[in-house]
Amino acid sequence: MSIEVSKRRAVFSELKKYCHHSSDNDYMEVTEWSNGEGWDININRKSGSENFSLTYGEWELMQVLINWKGG
Repeated sequence: MSIEVSKRRAVFSELKKYCHHSSDNDYMEVTEWSNGEGWDININRKSGSENFSLTYGEWELMQVLINWKGG
């Protein structure tokens, strides 16, 4: 059995200055996967928290869909 230990890169910010719907203690934290292929996202709000994961490909498609200008 092989066991690897890694230090995962994580970034954190309070939501208040980005979202007027947020409360004072709401925050988002994004942690890169150890294999570098995606992220774990944690959004913590007064009403509850959400945790989900995205691969780089899923993130890329989400950006395409959000910015879609088609007709």
